[in-house]
Amino acid sequence: MPAEAVGEALADSYNALHDEELSMFPDAHETLDWLKELGVKLALITNGAAETQRAKVVRFALEHRFDHIQMRASGFGKSEERAYKHAMEVLGVGPHETWMVGDNPEWEIVAPQRLGIYAIWHDGYGVGLPHDSPIHPDRIIRRSPELLL
Repeated sequence: MPAEAVGEALADSYNALHDEELSMFPDAHETLDWLKELGVKLALITNGAAETQRAKVVRFALEHRFDHIQMRASGFGKSEERAYKHAMEVLGVGPHETWMVGDNPEWEIVAPQRLGIYAIWHDGYGVGLPHDSPIHPDRIIRRSPELLL
């Protein structure tokens, strides 16, 4: 078998295994539902490929939990300012009333903070930030329900 074919087969196997093992964090659905019940407007912003991300949105029953779902297919994504501004515009909110929650310190902490958005780092795996990190989230949570505290 040619090396290129072996590489493609390995990549396909990895992607299939990764998708199979992918799951929601505990209590994520309940937290989203509670936030919606409280009247919080929710947006999901993802940088992944539209087809792959849409499949995840459907698989994990997220469509009805968000007021706006924004994928990179719109022509821009995190960490571009347009991504956050567009989501806020669609929801009719400003930076001072917006929280960004995510697990990527650069995309979901640094970039939103530049716009005045309250940035929360979801350290779902408990790895913590390096002690000398130049990134300073406004808040750090380990589990989704902590957003309600």
